[in-house]
Amino acid sequence: MCLCGVDYFSTLGYQPSIAFEGAGTLAPLATLVLVLVTLCGALPIYSHVAGETPDGVGSIGMIERMFSGWGAKVVVLVLIGFAATDFVITKTLSAADAAAHLISNPIYAGEAPAWMQGQMAVTMFLLVMLGAMFLKGYGEVVGLATVLVIAFLGLSFVVVTASVFHLVSHPDLLRQWFAEISAGRYHLDHAPLTGAGPWVAAGIALLVFPKLALGLSGFETGVLHIHLVRGTEEQPDDAGARVANTRRMMLVSALIMSFFLIGSSLATGTNTLIPAEELQLEPVKGKAMDRALAYLAHGESPHDICPLFGNVFGTLYDVSTILILWFAGASAMGGLLNMVPRYLPRYGMAPEWAGAYRPLVVAFTLINLLVTLAFRADVSAQGGAYATGVLVLMTSACIASLLHELRVRPEPGHAASLWGRRAGFGVITLVFVYTTLANMYERPDGIIIASIFIATVMAISFTSRFARSDELRLKEFRFADDADRMLWTDIVHEGAFRVLVPHRPGSRSLADKEAEIRRKHRIPEAVPIVFLEVHYGDVSEFQNAPVISARQEGSRFVIVARDVVSVSHTIAQLAIEMTKGGAPLDIIFGWSKGGSLKLALDYVLFGQGDIPNRVVDLLDTAIPDATLRPTVIVG
Repeated sequence: MCLCGVDYFSTLGYQPSIAFEGAGTLAPLATLVLVLVTLCGALPIYSHVAGETPDGVGSIGMIERMFSGWGAKVVVLVLIGFAATDFVITKTLSAADAAAHLISNPIYAGEAPAWMQGQMAVTMFLLVMLGAMFLKGYGEVVGLATVLVIAFLGLSFVVVTASVFHLVSHPDLLRQWFAEISAGRYHLDHAPLTGAGPWVAAGIALLVFPKLALGLSGFETGVLHIHLVRGTEEQPDDAGARVANTRRMMLVSALIMSFFLIGSSLATGTNTLIPAEELQLEPVKGKAMDRALAYLAHGESPHDICPLFGNVFGTLYDVSTILILWFAGASAMGGLLNMVPRYLPRYGMAPEWAGAYRPLVVAFTLINLLVTLAFRADVSAQGGAYATGVLVLMTSACIASLLHELRVRPEPGHAASLWGRRAGFGVITLVFVYTTLANMYERPDGIIIASIFIATVMAISFTSRFARSDELRLKEFRFADDADRMLWTDIVHEGAFRVLVPHRPGSRSLADKEAEIRRKHRIPEAVPIVFLEVHYGDVSEFQNAPVISARQEGSRFVIVARDVVSVSHTIAQLAIEMTKGGAPLDIIFGWSKGGSLKLALDYVLFGQGDIPNRVVDLLDTAIPDATLRPTVIVG
C-alpha cells in the first residue's frame, strides 16, 4: 500500500493548489465530487480489474486479452504511450514540486549554495538520486516507501485536522466562505456557468471537477503491483487471496485519501485560512502555490491556527513532503519497469535490453531529465499531461471492465445481478469518458504531450520490429499430441529426409505436387519427400511457437504447423531442426509473386511476402557455416 501510496498520497503536496486553481472557492464541492467518483467509480472498476488480472497486467493487459491481431497491438501501444505519459510525468511533476517545497524553506534558502537554489537544478538532482536508488535494488525502495508514507500521513493529519478544527470552531470564517459562494464570487477566471446560488455552485463544481483529476492517481499502479501482494501466510502465491488483499489495499488507500482530499480542500480552498491571492499564479506567484499545506504548517496563514505551527514544524513537514514527492517516482518507476518488459520485447518492438532491469532504469532516468528540461521544472505546466495520462488509463479500465461484463453469459438465477453490474459499469464508463474529454478540452496541452509520447513509442516500436524481423525468434515447438511428438522426433533423428517442400494447403493435391517436383528436380522415387503445411495464428505476435503435427501418407511425410506467426521463420526453424540429424537438406519453393515493396511489408507485418529470400536470410544468420546450411531452391 505504501509503494502505491507514494504516488497516490503524495498528490497532497500539490493537489490543494491545483484544486483552487481549477475550482476556486468551490474546491471543497468539486473535491467532494472527486471523492464520490473515486469511491463509487474508480474503486469498483479497479477491484474488477484486479480480479481479472491477478498476474498484474492491469487494464492494458485486459484489453490485450480481449482482442488479437495488429488492431489490438496498436491499441496497446497507444495505451502504453498514455501510461508512459502518466508514469513519467508523475516522476517529473512530483520531483518539481518537491524542489518547490525545498527552495521555499527558509532554512534551506539560508544555507544552500546558490547553484542549488534553482528549481530546475534541485528537480534534476532528485530524479538522478531516484534512479540511483533503483539501481541499488527494489527491496530498499519498498522499505523506504513505508517509512515515508507513515511519516507524511501522520504530519499531514496534524495539519489538516488542526486547520479544519480551526475553521469549524470559527463560524465567522465559514459564514465568510458561504457568503462568497452565495454572491457568486468563486475566484475563477473562466467559470463554466454564470450566476449565483446553490444550484449554480453545484453545477460549476460538477463541470470543473475533471481539473482535479490528479487526485485519482494510484489505482493503475496498484493493480500493476499486485504480484508484490502476499496471498496468505501458508500460500503467498494464492491468486484468490492476493486479489482479495489487493482490493482491501485499494479500499483502505481510497478511504484514507478521501479524508485528506476533503479535509485539505476545506483548509486551503475557502479563501479563509489561505487568502486567495496566495494560491494564484498571476500576476505574482502566491506563497501557497504548489505548497498549500506546507504554507499552513509554517504558520504563514493570517490566522493563528495551531501553536505547533511554525518554522520548526513546517520544516519537519517540508522534509516529509519533499521525500514522499521525490519518492512518488518510485511507484511510477515500478510501473514502467513492470509494463515495458511485459509488452514491447514480446511484440518485437523493443531491443532485447528493454527486458533488463538496470538499462531500463538508466533509460527512464534520462527521459525524465529531458522532460524536466522541456517543462522547465514547472508543476502547473505538467498538470494537464499528468491528468490526461491518468484519466485515459482509468477510462481504458472502465471500457475493459464493461466489455468483459458484456461478454459474460448470465447464469441461471443471476441474470439480474449481471445486468446490474453492466448498468453500473456503463454509468461509470460514461463518467470517466466525460471527465477525460473535459480535461482534454480544458487542457489540450495534455493530449499534445501524450501524443508525443505515443508517437515516440510507435516510432521506436515499429523501427525495432523492422530491425528485428530477421531474428530467428523461436520460442518453442509445441505438439498436438504425444504421437506427433514421437513421429517428429523420428524424422529429426533419422536424418534420412533430404527434401523439404513447403506446400500451400488447398492449392493442389500432394500427389500432383510430388510428381511435378520429382520430374522437374530429377528426384528419384527412393528419396523420401517431406511436405510442410503452415497455418497462420496471430501474425502480429513476434515470438514463434508453432503447434506441430505429423503424419505419413505412403512414402511421403506431411508436417503441419499451426498457430504460426511467420511462414518464413517456421520453415527455417523446422529446416534447422531436421538438419541436425544428418547432412543439410534441400528446401524447394515455387516463385513468390508480387512487387518487392509489398512483399517486404507483408514479411514484416504479416509473416508472408518473399518467403524463399527471407528463409535464406534467416538460415544465413542462424548457421554461419555454409557447408552445414540447408540449401534453398526456387523453381
